[in-house]
Amino acid sequence: MAVATVRPARPSDAAEIARIQADTWEAAYAAFVPEQAIAQLRGPEARAAWTESITGGQGHVLLADEGAFTVGFCAAAVLPAREDDPLRWGEIGALLVEPRWGRRGHGGRLLGAAAEALRAGGAIYGLAWVPEPDEVSRRFYARAGWEPDGAVRALDTGTGQLREIRITGSLDLKLV
Repeated sequence: MAVATVRPARPSDAAEIARIQADTWEAAYAAFVPEQAIAQLRGPEARAAWTESITGGQGHVLLADEGAFTVGFCAAAVLPAREDDPLRWGEIGALLVEPRWGRRGHGGRLLGAAAEALRAGGAIYGLAWVPEPDEVSRRFYARAGWEPDGAVRALDTGTGQLREIRITGSLDLKLV
C-alpha cells in the first residue's frame, strides 16, 4: 500500500483541486445539484478561485496524497471574531475525497490536519455546511463528534435552491 500524507496545497495544485471537486460533486451530488453548476467547477474561474485560496493567506488548503496521486482536499479558515460570540470558530469550507479513494482514512487525516491548523489560529470549535441530503458527510462528521446544530441555509444553484445544514463540534476531534 502506498504512503498516505496530508500537505499544504501549492498554486500548481489548483487545477487538480478543481478536478477533484467537480468529479466528486458529479458522483455524489448530481441528484440535487444541477449539471451546469457542476460544469462551472471545471472552468478556468474555478481554477483561478482555488489559486487565490491557496495564495491568499486567509486560510488553509490541504491535500491528501496517496503515493503519487492527489486524492482529496480540505479548505479551512478561522472565522473573524464576533462581538456577540466570544468563541473562536474555524470553518471547513470544503472537504472532499474522490469516491474511488474513499474509506482509506483520507477524510479523517484531512479533518485532523485542518483542526490542528485552526486550533493554531485560535479557533476552539469548528463548523461545516453539508447539503441536507448528503448522509455520507453527515455520518463522517458525526464520527468526529460533530452534529447538526439546527442552523440551515439555502444556496442558489442557478435552477433552484439547495438546503445545507450546519454541523458543529470541538476541534479537539474524536476521530474513530
